[in-house]
Amino acid sequence: MANFTLEDVRQRTYKARDAWWTVLLVDPLASRLVRFTANRTRVTPNQLTVGALILGLAAGGCFAVAGWPWLLAGALLYHLSFTLDCMDGKIARLKGTGSVFGAWLDYIFDRVRVLACAIALMAGQYADTGNVAYVWTAVAVVFLDMLRYMDALEIYKVRSQMRATLNAAREEARDLELAARRASGEVLDVGEVGEDLRTAEGALSDPEADMENRVVGDDPAAKELQQGFEQRFPWYARIRNVLMAGRIRPHLISGIEFQMGVFIVAPVAAAAIPGAVIPVVALSAAGMLVFELIIIYKFWLASRDYSRSMAKLDGKIEEYRAQVPAEPRETANAAVGSSS
Repeated sequence: MANFTLEDVRQRTYKARDAWWTVLLVDPLASRLVRFTANRTRVTPNQLTVGALILGLAAGGCFAVAGWPWLLAGALLYHLSFTLDCMDGKIARLKGTGSVFGAWLDYIFDRVRVLACAIALMAGQYADTGNVAYVWTAVAVVFLDMLRYMDALEIYKVRSQMRATLNAAREEARDLELAARRASGEVLDVGEVGEDLRTAEGALSDPEADMENRVVGDDPAAKELQQGFEQRFPWYARIRNVLMAGRIRPHLISGIEFQMGVFIVAPVAAAAIPGAVIPVVALSAAGMLVFELIIIYKFWLASRDYSRSMAKLDGKIEEYRAQVPAEPRETANAAVGSSS
C-alpha cells in the first residue's frame, strides 16, 4: 500500500485556484478522504466517478419526495456526491492514473447528475404544490447549466486556435528576423521577438479563470495589455490578490456555486421556508449570469489584444521579409514549414 501524507495530497492535487465552495467546504474533507482512499484501498478514479453519480441520483430521489427531511437528506447526499466528484480527479493526479476516458466520463456524469436532480427537485415541488412555475424552473436550470459549459468549451476552443496562430506567427517572425540580421551582419539578439504575442497569449486565460488578470513574469508588454481592464476597474487587482492568496478564484459564482445554490442551498431553505426554492434558484442564476457576462467581457478584451498583437507582428514579418534576400528567405520559410 502507498503512504501518501496529507501534505502530499495538498501539494499534488490542489489546484492553484479553485471555486470558493470547493476550497472552503469540500477540500478539507476531500483531502483526508483522498489520503485514506489512496493509502488503504484500490479504488480507482472512475469508480469514484460512478459513485458520485449514484449518490447524485440518490439525492434526486430524496428531492422527488419533497418532504422537509427528504430535502435535507437530498442536499447532504448532493454535497457528498460533489465531494466524491472532486476526489476522483485528486486521486488521478496523486497516483498519475488519469485518462482521457475518465475525463469524458466525469464530464458526462456531471451533466446527468444535474439533469436528474433538476427534474427530481422541481417535479417534487410541483407535485407538492401544483405550481407550474417549478416546471419552468427545471427547464431554466438545465438550460443555464448547458449554456455555462458550452460557453466554457467554446472559449477554450477559440483560445486554443488563437494560441496556435500566435505560436506559428511568432516562429515565422523569429526566423525571418534571424535571417535579416544575419544578412546585415548584425549581432543576433532575439529576446524581444514576439513579446506582443506572448503578452496576448497570457491574456487568454482558461474559461474558469477569465476574471483573472494574468501577467507573464515582469514582461512590461504583458502589463501594458492589461491596462485597459485595470484602468476601468482599479480595485479589482487588490481583491483578486486577496482571494488568490487563499486559492480562491475571482470568478465567485461559477457553475459550481450555481449547482450548490440549486441543489444544496435551495432544498435546505425550502425545508425551513416552503416556497423558497424558486427565489434561491433565481438568485443563484442571476449571480452566475453576472459573472458569465464579465468572463465574456474579459475574453472580448483579450481578443482585441490578440488582434492588435497580430497586426503588429504581421507588420514585423513584412518588414523582415523585405530585408531578407531571396535565398535566406527561402531557408527561413523552410524552417517555418518544418517547425509547424
